Amino acid sequence: MAADHSSIEWTEATWNPTVGCTKVSPGCDRCYAERVTQRFPQTFPNGFDLTLRPDALELPKRWRRPRMIFVNSMSDLFHVDVPDAFIRRAFETMVACPRHTFQILTKRAERLARLAPRLPWPSHIWMGVSIESPAYIWRMKYLQQTSAAVRFVSAEPLLAPLPKLDLTGIHWLIAGGESQPGCRAAELDWFRELRDQCQRAGTAFFLKQLGGHPSKRGGEDAQLDGRRHTAMPSAKEVALSIGLNA
Repeated sequence: MAADHSSIEWTEATWNPTVGCTKVSPGCDRCYAERVTQRFPQTFPNGFDLTLRPDALELPKRWRRPRMIFVNSMSDLFHVDVPDAFIRRAFETMVACPRHTFQILTKRAERLARLAPRLPWPSHIWMGVSIESPAYIWRMKYLQQTSAAVRFVSAEPLLAPLPKLDLTGIHWLIAGGESQPGCRAAELDWFRELRDQCQRAGTAFFLKQLGGHPSKRGGEDAQLDGRRHTAMPSAKEVALSIGLNA
């Protein structure tokens, strides 16, 4: 449920103060986290039902080496059934660990926007939303209202092209196709379009994987026109964002 090492290409570790979720959009249809709970029922006795794990709230404090930490790879911190007080406790832990960089990703952008003014946003807490198709671009609008020093978009699983994105205030975009059994195919031109939009906007572009089954075509196979794209937000961008949000 938490790991000091992660196979997710854009992070180094995972931390799950909650486990389990409910599906809110087509990007959830073949949820990796749900499949993990089904494979390991002894580890996840509540299955994929949302479960608070207060015993895990302090875990990052025990990790001495600085690292990138993906928050809730097995859940969504802003799920409607996670109490406000529990979210604040998770943020308190993150604030107390400035040696780490925390990457939070949610599909519950409306709740994020409601709570964001009452949450702390130091430079080592990054905030992102998932957008799998044009019907959910509105999530980015809520993200852009927050004061997070780094705001990012995960276009994964990418189920349709995302043309004409307004990437104002978006520092990073991660893209990837669907890779679970029965996956819906992504087209290379969809990724090219995102790459080009990021280049024009000055947004870092990270192509995680191209999707497909049985091989997800990640790692060295995740290439567009003969090259990989693994950009991350720079320290300069973070500092500039802090100045703009001050």
